Order: sequence, then C-alpha cells, then structure tokens
Amino acid sequence: MSVNQQQTGEWAPDWAPEAEPEYTSRPRRSRKQRRPKWPGVVLALVCLATIAALVWHFTRQQAKPLETAAGYIASASETAPLYDEEGAVLEQLIRGSQVTYVVEEASDDHPDQVRVPREDGSFGWLDRANLTSDVNAVVTLKTVYVRRAQNLTDGDGNPTGPLVLRGQALTVTGYRVLAADGSVSYYRADGGYIPARYVRLTEEEAAAAYDADMAQLHADRGDSYGGGDAAGLDYDAYEKPKFENNVMPGTVKALYLNNEAIRNPEAYIAVADDCGINAFVVDVMDGGAIGYASPVMQQYSPSAYEDAYNTLEDYQAAVRKLKDAGYYVIGRITAFNDPNLATDHPECVVADLDGNPLKIGGMYWPSVYSRDVWQYKVDLALEAARTMGFNEIQFDYVRFPDGTWDYDEAGTIDYRNTNDESKAQAVQRFLQYAADRLHGAGVYVSADVFGECAEKYVTAYGQYWAAISGVVDAISAMPYPDHYAASGSWLPWEHPYETMKTFGEKAAARQQETPSPAAVRTWIQCYNAIREPYNTYGPDEIAAQIRALTETGNTGGYMTWNAASSLDKYRYVSGVFE
Repeated sequence: MSVNQQQTGEWAPDWAPEAEPEYTSRPRRSRKQRRPKWPGVVLALVCLATIAALVWHFTRQQAKPLETAAGYIASASETAPLYDEEGAVLEQLIRGSQVTYVVEEASDDHPDQVRVPREDGSFGWLDRANLTSDVNAVVTLKTVYVRRAQNLTDGDGNPTGPLVLRGQALTVTGYRVLAADGSVSYYRADGGYIPARYVRLTEEEAAAAYDADMAQLHADRGDSYGGGDAAGLDYDAYEKPKFENNVMPGTVKALYLNNEAIRNPEAYIAVADDCGINAFVVDVMDGGAIGYASPVMQQYSPSAYEDAYNTLEDYQAAVRKLKDAGYYVIGRITAFNDPNLATDHPECVVADLDGNPLKIGGMYWPSVYSRDVWQYKVDLALEAARTMGFNEIQFDYVRFPDGTWDYDEAGTIDYRNTNDESKAQAVQRFLQYAADRLHGAGVYVSADVFGECAEKYVTAYGQYWAAISGVVDAISAMPYPDHYAASGSWLPWEHPYETMKTFGEKAAARQQETPSPAAVRTWIQCYNAIREPYNTYGPDEIAAQIRALTETGNTGGYMTWNAASSLDKYRYVSGVFE
C-alpha cells in the first residue's frame, strides 16, 4: 500500500507518481477533484448490460417463430370444441379436418390441451383427446348398436359379412367415407361395414319401436301362412330420396317393352307421343329372356350372357332413344326367377333334400336367402342403370315360389336358409340392400308384388305390403282381374272396375299402415282375359282400371302389362292414357 493511501485512506494505484512533474503548467488539483468515479460507472454499466440483455432476450423470444405441427380433429361426434383461456367454447371444429397446433410442453393450467393458433392471431385450446396424427383414427366412437337388421358389407358394398340384428352391439374399428360436415357414411366393425344411418348410440334407441301402436298392429297379424311373423319386420320411417338430376314423375304412365320390342323403339315412341304416356318399362331380364349381353352376367351367369337377345351396344342405343325423347325409363329385372342361374349355380337355388334344383310352377327359383344371388342381381341392376341410363330399376319376382304347400308339409324342400330368417325378412332385407346400393348411384327402386299382397297378412311366399312399401320408392302390385278366383258366378275379369276398386281400397289401407310408404304404381291388365269367356280388354276395360285406381287414391300411376308388347293393342287403347 502506498503512503498516500495510508495517510488519507484514499485509494491510489501503486504505480502512481508521488508528485507532479515540474514541467506541468496545469494548476494543481486538490485530491478531492482527482478522486476516480469507478463505482458509479461500474454500476451504470452493469445496469445497462442487464437492460440490454433483457431487451435482447425479450426481442429474441418475440422474434422466434412458434414450433407447430399438423394433425386431424378426432371425435366420437361430428365436431370437437375449441375453448378459450377460461374454458368457454369458441367454435366447433369439424371431425377429420386438419388443424395446426403449437408443439410445447403441457401447461400447468392446460395439462390435457394444446394451443391452436386462430386466424385473428389469438389462440384456442383443444383437448388432446381430439387430436390425432392418423386420418384413419379420427372416428373415436367405440360402440354402435344396430337399428335395422342387415348383412355387413365389404368395401365394395357386397353383402359378404355376417347378419347383424336389431339392438346388437358392434365394436367400431374404423369408417368409410367422411362427409364435409364430419359425419360418417359407414362404420367398420368386425366383419364389414354398416351404414351410419342404421345404427344408434345406445341399445335402447336401437331396439325401440318407431311407433309402438303400429308395431303392435303388425305383430298382431302373426304368421298365418308360413311366410313369417309380421312382428319380425322393420317398420321404421326413412325419408325417400329425391334426386336432383333424376326426377320421378308424380304419376307414371308407362308402356311395357320386352326384349324384342326394344329393338324398335321408334314405333313405341310414336304411340306414346300421341297420348299421355310418359314412361317405359324395359326388360333387362325376364326369367330366361335376356335383354342384352351383360358383362355382369358373363361373370356370374355365363349361360344368361350367351342367351342375350341384343348386343350391349344395340340395347344401349335403343334405350338412349327413349331417354332422348324425354321419357322416364325403368329397367325390369326378375330377381328370383332365373333358369340360367339354376344351370350355372345350382347351389343357390331352391332344391330338394339332395340339392337338386326344384322346378316349381314351371320355373327354377334362386333362393331369396342367398346373398350370392343378392350380389349378382344388384350388380346387374347397377350396371344396367349406369350403362343404359335407367332412371329406376324394378325388381319382379321378389318372392319365394308359391304353390309349395305339399313340399313344406312333406319336409322335402330346401330353401337354402342359412341365416334362420323368415321368408318375409329375406324379401325385405334384399330390397333394403338393393335400395341402399342403387340410391347411392342416384337411381330409384321399385318392386312388383302380387295383388294378394294388399291383404292383411304375410303371404306364404314372403310378401308383406308394409315391409316392402317402407323400403322401396314405388310398389307395383299386379291385380290383374283374370288372376283372381271366381266367386260362384262372379267372374272378376268381367268386372275390371269393381275388381280394381276393391284392390285399390285395400292398397290405400295398407299405405296408412306404412310409416314411409312408397308410391303406388300399379300394373293394369292390357291383354285379353286368358280365362273363359276370354273377355276382350279394349279402351273401356283399360279406362275402368285406371279410374278405379284414381278414385281410391292410388295416384302413383300405372303400367300396361302386355307380355307381347303388342303395338296393335297399345295403339287400340292409347286414347285412354290421357
């Protein structure tokens, strides 16, 4: 320590001179004036450095972009909520939509949530359970319950999966087709897919009757003739589709064209143009009479393909002429009357106990129970609709064979019933399956039934009015007067108005028992009676049938049944179609 420091207590460096050199001309400063200000300077520098560091750190933090990642909204329902800081819902995010979120450690205040940047620069909070990196995992619903009994389908819509029943629980393993609003079209379960509209979230909802009184009305009718218990059928209300680019006329007035008649469309258009006809029914398949060489037939039933009346191209051109002329065109397919399929696939046909196909009523009958037959006929229907441009597909022979009493009593008939279903259940489920697939293609579905179907019971061959009308877009009975039995001297075919009026009253009553009824579009007899005294059916007889339908409220229209598609007959009676 220097002397100065010892004497004054002030600090001076050891190297400082003890006296000013003599050469200086500056006045001598007092020791107080010469005291260094190091402590204040150091403190100021420290403060400035601290402030600078804080500013640098803050600026750096603010400038650093947030680390984000992309995911998908996952939910058991169509949307998932986005919350604000206090937990109030800001908006609903659509399931399956992509979302950007901030990658950061969980906040103490939001341990189970992630931050989601919003367009206005603010943030919302999303539950981590509603976020996934896998688009195939956006549906988090675990269990659904079957509302309408049906077979699960594969990815192409084929009924290859197990039959699931009303109220049955299904474990959800995925989905197919997610709509823009986040709704699911099909749930995947073990064994296949089921349309979302046919499931519910609780067992109680799935099993509940649509209308208890109506359900009881049908249940009380039981099973009188072996066609099945009416209680085992579906009577729910389902909205009938209306396709913007395929408008069904409110009242259809149609001429029937067989596989030969379609070769001459111009002649039938000329008849229709002069009267009130607005539609045609054209055969795609009428038993063994095949409309065109169908690729689907080539795959499923080669013998049918070989028997085709027309080439695909010629048939297509003919149907196109009907369409171009402005007519609504219906493709007719016999579903369960098919001799060619009996040849190609006898394992699908109603048979004796040795497996030999039975010819009943002069026909072979592919079983309504066979899902392979379902797939074939619906694939054919879809091909016909897409290739030919049909507005509607009409299924005829949607039933089991009639006249099987002796076989049933003797126990010598094998219907190929592998699902323990009633006949009526199989008929309804086939039409439901067909409607689901064809509606998906923007095509309407209709079904032909016997006139007897308008009675208050399940027929022996499995047709029950409410069960069929509830799932198709048009129900087409065939109450031909000469198909009714004589009652003493009363011959129904001699009284077409009275006979059709009786049918029309019954049909109208059955419609009132159907929650979502189809249009009633009836086949009328447009041929001379085939029973004595072989009455001629001319304009008066045709007009009488049409008037009876209208008067009983069955205004969905009519179709002229004439197996020969006789131009002469159509010309003769055309004046009553106005």
